Amino acid sequence: MKKTHALIGAALALLLAISACTRNDNEASPTPTPEQTATTPPTATGATGASFDNWGSYGYTLANTRHVPFTEITAENVQDLGVIWSADLKALDKDVKNGNQSYPVVVDGVVFVTTAGNQVFAFDAVTGNQIWHWKPTAEQAATFAKAGIIANRGVAVGAGKVFTLAIDNSLIALDQKTGELVKMIKLSDYIDGVTLENGYYETTAPQYYKGNVYIGSSGGDNGVRGFVAAFRASDLTPAWDSPFWTVPPKGQDWLANSRFQGGGAVWNPVAIDEETDLVYFATGNPAPDFYGANRPGDNPHTDSVVAVNAMTGKLVWSRQEVSHDLWDYDAAASPMIINATVKGEKKKLVVQGGKSGLWFAWDAATGDVVWDGIPFAKIDHPKPTAEGVVGYPGVLGGENYAPESYDPATNYVLIPGIEQPSIFKAAKNEDEAATPDFPGAAAFGTVVEEVPDVKGYGTITAIDVDTGKQAYQIKTADQQRGGLTSTGSGLAFFGELDGKLNALDVKAGKVIWTFQTSGDNVQSAPSIFKVDGKEYVVVTTGGAKPKVHMFGLGGDKTQGSAGEADTGGAHSAQ
Repeated sequence: MKKTHALIGAALALLLAISACTRNDNEASPTPTPEQTATTPPTATGATGASFDNWGSYGYTLANTRHVPFTEITAENVQDLGVIWSADLKALDKDVKNGNQSYPVVVDGVVFVTTAGNQVFAFDAVTGNQIWHWKPTAEQAATFAKAGIIANRGVAVGAGKVFTLAIDNSLIALDQKTGELVKMIKLSDYIDGVTLENGYYETTAPQYYKGNVYIGSSGGDNGVRGFVAAFRASDLTPAWDSPFWTVPPKGQDWLANSRFQGGGAVWNPVAIDEETDLVYFATGNPAPDFYGANRPGDNPHTDSVVAVNAMTGKLVWSRQEVSHDLWDYDAAASPMIINATVKGEKKKLVVQGGKSGLWFAWDAATGDVVWDGIPFAKIDHPKPTAEGVVGYPGVLGGENYAPESYDPATNYVLIPGIEQPSIFKAAKNEDEAATPDFPGAAAFGTVVEEVPDVKGYGTITAIDVDTGKQAYQIKTADQQRGGLTSTGSGLAFFGELDGKLNALDVKAGKVIWTFQTSGDNVQSAPSIFKVDGKEYVVVTTGGAKPKVHMFGLGGDKTQGSAGEADTGGAHSAQ
């Protein structure tokens, strides 16, 4: 092995140490099963309740604002919040892998969550009874280790089905009521080359809209060619003439002299404007990550927010956050569509914060710049050299995959942030940039190292959309890796890497409630919904004890012991 590859391998071993995404200590082949199975316990055949206020998709609505209008849980009574029920996912199936980044979807009293390793559970939201459970076959699951990452961020629900993506680039449709497999396709059947062997994998959650299922693509750091695609929910056939490719084919345009694909992965779910049929998505870094000599120019559509027509996939506009990126500064988190007051006038905006530590706002229809790169993190990133430079933000961000929330009462966007530098070491040439020893990877491009004796921490930054200025920024002990969810009563809930769940008074900028869950760490944002008028907060935890926790007023206030804050690294984080 070349010295460069050895260094990269050592660095990546560290980067992939995060409990939510690594090949875990229980990664042995799953218990053999004869076929994809859905189990329905005879005592749990349906959901409790008569009226439902759903959390219907990844970001509450397809606008991804993560803001609910509910007001039962307030600053005055939040201390009465406790655990209604919890589910130990490994106790339910021993093949569940360590870690969890699932963002629960709740429809008609049923909570749908996924696991690392692509199992899907449906629970009665009120009682916690398991309604059904689906898992891949042992044969399929055995291939997932090729990706070096087994995270999954959730499901989409629509047309009587539950849709999810698997690490091996499968798109799966399950019956919403029973969990039985309706259909499964390999993306490579319709999109050439989308295989684990070519560096592609899927960790994102799909979105359902007007009979279509919208998906992104993971693996940009492996040198894949990023895309967004749409499939018909009815039969999982392509809904567009072709995917929207974020970068040109290898050997063309700005990749004319490159040995590699161009990156530009779409790590997280799209946002969809239901009034205009526009789909918005954020894209990742160009590849190789830190070696840019043979990808000249701005590398369009990478580190960008892109708008396309939902029905055709045709480009409407694209705006770049970082041109010719050499620091792995993806636009990783999903964009939000907000109706906000800006410069004294109501406007529909698309907003997004990048790993660059900069936050942006654009006119949703035209892409015209409204706020251009508002800093929310320390920014000091020299061009990488072979010897290495210290850069802020580090490869984690900034804002990583953790989603923002928008509170309309204050007109604040709440940004989950990370403050931690990295040492960036650039490859000297394309031979050093090549990384054939990694699973599926063609071009990682460099070495990334942690800065010795510097402990990272988290931030939550409130941006006043009207002025484009910080209203406040608070510091959290742990890096913000899960995201925020706000409510009509002026609270925002977020988790931390030691397993705590917190409530923030949005206007005051103060944490007013903290609960230590029995889980190891929180690496997703809570989902909030109502059944029969009662408000519930559900969140998943990961680490070695992946669990689901349901909170409500009057619940059990017995707290767990502090979990382990496993910080991990950039590429596992995405």
